[in-house]
Amino acid sequence: MASEIKMDHREKAYSLLRVDAEKILRLIKVQMDNLTMPQCPLYEEVLDTQMFGLSREIDFAVRLGLVEEKDGKELLDSLERELTALHEASTKKS
Repeated sequence: MASEIKMDHREKAYSLLRVDAEKILRLIKVQMDNLTMPQCPLYEEVLDTQMFGLSREIDFAVRLGLVEEKDGKELLDSLERELTALHEASTKKS
């Protein structure tokens, strides 16, 4: 029973982190489509702030034992790859 609860908490924690990563991706897509170009300081500020916040969330979840460090790193790496692809696609449109 206790191990089921622990797994449930781990699954919820990782799911919430994934949702936050997806929110960052959507935010950056909207910003790139409607507001600013990737070279804009505002774009970079939003991206840096959001990525830092997510990395702190992941670090906290890892320290609580809710997320494995390798899974948290993979989530960040995956988001960074998606953002890089989005940035490259945006600069090719210009």
